[in-house]
Amino acid sequence: MTGTATSAEAERRAPRGRIDKRQAILDAAFTVFAREGYGQACVKDIADEAGVAKPTVYNHLSDKANLFRQAMAAAAERSMADELAAIERLRDVGDDIRTALEDVGHRLLQCYCDDRSWALRRLLHAELGRFPELLDTVRGHGTGRVNDALADRLARLSLAGRLRAGDPAEAAEQFVALLTGPIEARSRLGTVPIPDAELHTVARAGVRTFLRAYATDPQAYETTAQAADGTRG
Repeated sequence: MTGTATSAEAERRAPRGRIDKRQAILDAAFTVFAREGYGQACVKDIADEAGVAKPTVYNHLSDKANLFRQAMAAAAERSMADELAAIERLRDVGDDIRTALEDVGHRLLQCYCDDRSWALRRLLHAELGRFPELLDTVRGHGTGRVNDALADRLARLSLAGRLRAGDPAEAAEQFVALLTGPIEARSRLGTVPIPDAELHTVARAGVRTFLRAYATDPQAYETTAQAADGTRG
């Protein structure tokens, strides 16, 4: 009886262990690909990084190309989870929509500027010619779903009379562009660290421009924004 129970328990644990090992391999693969690039990375280095034998990598992910695709998808999924958590804060904006948008903008910039996100984008740009399907993969596991979630939050704010009516998908695209455009230039595509205070500054500027277009009363918003800027100064 005890032997049977022990065997059943081991069987229940095995799938979890296999999933954990696969995730460890994907994490290690992304680390190595980010450091070496696809062409220079080798499966042996990835196995060493993951703390597994080289055949184990092949058993889980068949070959280097599939390993790269899956590692990119997993990294995009993790980045997406962080960004969705930031956007979720728009569920209850309170009385001050400007402050709420600035908070979300700052949190999105923190996600955008973490090492994994920069590495993901650099690898995508570097290997898109070799793996043209990667763009759809990263969008499906990351940016596309984030933009959809942001569009949904902005649409709800518009329906509640907190923002002007318009195309929420377009508004979400513009909001993100107002944040990421300046940061890509200032950080030189992630090669120059950006202090958190500067992320706050970029978020405030982006929200200011966004609300000039989407605030229900842009003139009243301008007066409030100028007063807030004076207080910060």
